[in-house]
Amino acid sequence: MASLMSMVALAIDALLPALDVIGEAIGVTQVADNQLLITMIFLGLGVGPMLFGPLSDSYGRKPVVYVGFGIFVIASLICVYAPNLKIMVAGRILQGIGLSAPRTIAIAIVRDKYSGDQMARIMSFVSVVFLLVPIVAPALGKWILDATNWESIFLIQLVTGLFVMIWFWKRQPETLKDENRIPVKIKVFTNGFREVLNQKVTMGYTIVSGLIFGSFMVYLSTSQQVFEEQFGLKEEFPYIFAGLAFVLALSIFSNATLVLKYGMRRMINSATIAYFLSSLTFVIVFYNQDNPSIYVLLGFFAVQFFAIGYLFGNLRALAMEPVGHIAGIAAAITGLISTLMAVPISTFIGRYVTNTVLPLFIGFLACSTLALIIIGFLQYSNKTGIFSRRESKVVD
Repeated sequence: MASLMSMVALAIDALLPALDVIGEAIGVTQVADNQLLITMIFLGLGVGPMLFGPLSDSYGRKPVVYVGFGIFVIASLICVYAPNLKIMVAGRILQGIGLSAPRTIAIAIVRDKYSGDQMARIMSFVSVVFLLVPIVAPALGKWILDATNWESIFLIQLVTGLFVMIWFWKRQPETLKDENRIPVKIKVFTNGFREVLNQKVTMGYTIVSGLIFGSFMVYLSTSQQVFEEQFGLKEEFPYIFAGLAFVLALSIFSNATLVLKYGMRRMINSATIAYFLSSLTFVIVFYNQDNPSIYVLLGFFAVQFFAIGYLFGNLRALAMEPVGHIAGIAAAITGLISTLMAVPISTFIGRYVTNTVLPLFIGFLACSTLALIIIGFLQYSNKTGIFSRRESKVVD
């Protein structure tokens, strides 16, 4: 499961050191447009599950993963031979669509076997391996770029994808039992979509996930621009990125143990507050000022990423808890909603990250503030029974 999801991280992070080189090769005139090579793959990752989720509930988990990898291979070749930005963006979107199959189905497979805090624990271990890839991927991308050319980065991704697919075929049993399969019908999909939308807890935590994911995507899409251009750390960039990825992985790893002790809701509450406070502190201290020293910036990033590590897996597990009986469709719909929120958030905020990192932290602050409001409302409603009363009226 970790290898399936890690293909997404490899496709994104290995490209970071080469964004400016690729931009020059395909005729990009505005530096901010290079961010599209990162953000647009997430658009594909959001749209793809709408197809693959329902198909996996009908035909099983494994066949859908094979189709996704086939699309990824074709998309990688499109990127290699892309003559301009439009074709490259199309290839990246198609890469995202292809990779959305293993990414979404991995979650569905875990949900087939586990639920509740146990699911959160398993997702944490999967996410740790998933986040180890960003530690090495930028350095790998830079090594490939220095040794050959940017096209080779896509070819390495393609070969790795084929290896993971073969490993998955040999080692992973099918987890969807025949009696649990749902025929592919428009009615089944619309009913599943309606059920997900009517689950207030699922929708609430999915929106929170979209806000947190969107703010994190701003960092992903602008990190090369911030560290290499604003701070002049071109050679050091892969190692800085790796260090912050390690902080994130360490946080997620510790969550696997702490979530069983304190529960998902308490972990989410504490992490969101920490994320909010660190963002607020940065905005207050450095408002209308030049960038702080690189060490101060990395300190703030480390605090925020440690908080984010406690959010990713727990938010997704909590959102999926009420809809385990339609895990494939539910994973697709919740993934689509959070991604369709994250892409415009990242694109909008990223346009302002030109000469200073302040807009980045203002974006963090705005997203974490909204997340706190939604979480507070969800938990207040749970205590007062607002949702359950409404649902009982609908049943009556």
